[in-house]
Amino acid sequence: MHMSDGLLNAPVSVAFLVIAAAGVGFALIKARADLDDRTAPMAGLVATFIFAVQMINFPILPGASGHLLGGALAAILVGPYVGALCVTIVLVVQALLFADGGLTALGANVTNMALIGTATGFFVALALRKLAERGKGGLAAVAFVSAFVNTVVAATGFIVEYAIGGVGGVEIGKVALLMWGLHALIGIGEGLITAVTVTSVASIRPDLVYLLRGNKKPLEVRS
Repeated sequence: MHMSDGLLNAPVSVAFLVIAAAGVGFALIKARADLDDRTAPMAGLVATFIFAVQMINFPILPGASGHLLGGALAAILVGPYVGALCVTIVLVVQALLFADGGLTALGANVTNMALIGTATGFFVALALRKLAERGKGGLAAVAFVSAFVNTVVAATGFIVEYAIGGVGGVEIGKVALLMWGLHALIGIGEGLITAVTVTSVASIRPDLVYLLRGNKKPLEVRS
């Protein structure tokens, strides 16, 4: 759901750049408490994985593309604050080095994918944490639902921004239909990838899964 330059007008682009800067700054402060010997290496791996899967994208509208997001995956594995930073770093690198997403739209892209997406994925996973602690099947279900909801809600952020200041020449009803419809399909793929990745890590090192920290009994890895 990368936005390119010129898809939003200048005032809206600047407004969301400020929102993104404030959100990332807050995440930087809060992430200090989460970074330790387990989280730091995992954060690097998570960012690399998200970068790889986001490189596979396809056009949805003139100036906008659809792809996997990775916010729920990052939040479940390394926490919401470190996860938001992982996604932000990926988006900045893509915009600067690969021209994937415009620089003037970077604030909106970070707001949607790194802030809204990651926060949504984490809160859904947190609400379903007791199910995740029951075993591999429960964890897979929680990861899938979190990733699916994360994708659809982040797409909604795109729709709201376009409704406020979109200059792409496409009516908002068509934008909403395309974004929700296609990202519901993307959400299914993202949910499956997230479920497989999270359960694979949990099967080997459940202590590396942020969502499971504090679980007093070992995770039962059999379904």
